[in-house]
Amino acid sequence: MEKPSETICKTVCQYNKDPINAGDMEKLLKIAEDYRKVKNYVFERYGGIGGLSKLYPGYTVQNEMTASGLRTELAMPSVYFYLAVFDALGRIKSQWTSTKAKLLKLINLNEGLNDEEKHYLRFLLKSPNAFEAVLNHRSVELPKEMQPKYDELSRQADTVKLHRYLCRQVRKYHVKLHSGQATGFSVSERAYRYADHGIYISTKEKRKRIFILLTDNNQYKNQIYIKLCPEKSGVEIKVALNVSIQTHEDYVNEVGLSMGIFTMLTTNEGHEYGEQFGDHQMRYAEWLRSQTASYNRNRADNPGRKKYHAKKKRYQEQLHSYINHELNRFIRTEKPQRIYVVKLPRPQQGGVSKKINNRITLWQRGYIRRRLEQKCKEQSIELVQVLGKDISNTCSGCGSIGKKKDRYFICPDCGIYIEEKTNTARNVLKRGAEGKTVN
Repeated sequence: MEKPSETICKTVCQYNKDPINAGDMEKLLKIAEDYRKVKNYVFERYGGIGGLSKLYPGYTVQNEMTASGLRTELAMPSVYFYLAVFDALGRIKSQWTSTKAKLLKLINLNEGLNDEEKHYLRFLLKSPNAFEAVLNHRSVELPKEMQPKYDELSRQADTVKLHRYLCRQVRKYHVKLHSGQATGFSVSERAYRYADHGIYISTKEKRKRIFILLTDNNQYKNQIYIKLCPEKSGVEIKVALNVSIQTHEDYVNEVGLSMGIFTMLTTNEGHEYGEQFGDHQMRYAEWLRSQTASYNRNRADNPGRKKYHAKKKRYQEQLHSYINHELNRFIRTEKPQRIYVVKLPRPQQGGVSKKINNRITLWQRGYIRRRLEQKCKEQSIELVQVLGKDISNTCSGCGSIGKKKDRYFICPDCGIYIEEKTNTARNVLKRGAEGKTVN
């Protein structure tokens, strides 16, 4: 097992305690709208192939944005303006990374290209200078240590054809980004201050700050993100933190896990965690169904949804709190060094019962998996995915295909009679030990 890094990034959230008045929310929305305009300006000006040469390290873009006069036009404080610029630059760089990954996959699958041509195209993708030069129809000039390699590859391939192919694929799959609705903005440490059980946030007016009373007294010194929720008169403050990884000498066990809708987690030893998970899900699903039916019946009278969204949020928070509590209990009790889980398939549609379909749709398996991954990283626990084909239908004793009835697994060959989730968890552990894992 590779030794983990000393810290990992973790996102924590803070919330307003009291509703934010309309005047203050309007000021925050104005900042968010200007933030959006700056990002869209950067997307439009530097998001295409012509901006490739200016993306790294980004100071050229910063200087050109300063000279553009946009900050003066918007009367936007520099603490917001330049964060918006580099936020947009980060998204553009990320999109180019995704585009190159898509192109690399297409090149590898293209049967019309021979090995030399594929090698040449892969070289262009890995060399930012070469990639940018080809897309902008300029001759490729690389550093001295790389130029001989390029010259050698170019002599073995029809570069004109390959350059046209690469440009054509980029035009097909790479599009300029655009920020639609103004939902929030980033704030540097210079633009906010914690005090009086809340946070003071700078506005577009000099020496004017908005005060937001928070539900906790935690204070941070990082760049934060303010997500605006005007329909709820509230905000969500997101803070990215580097937290220390914990190591435990007594965490030596290997555990196979099975996830379920009724019981959240079952181990290969038959230990259950989140036994009330199904009840929580049922109450949440039934409430959602009743609210939807009521809303559809009274839609003509335009019923408000404010109370609905507030109660829905409380249900979700209670469910997530229960999930995190049970995950913590599982880790403390089992003391795992390595956890094996099955690679889950995509949710399937259809079925005969609307109630069952509704509960499966609301199943928090994605949230459970994300929280388990995060907690494993924090506790230096290795999380391994195993192949899942027929894993719940296979006997953990003899490997034959058996039957499931009333939440129990029955093997017709060896006669094993065991709780079905325990049987699945044993198969998960066995496949993990045999190396049948997903890379």
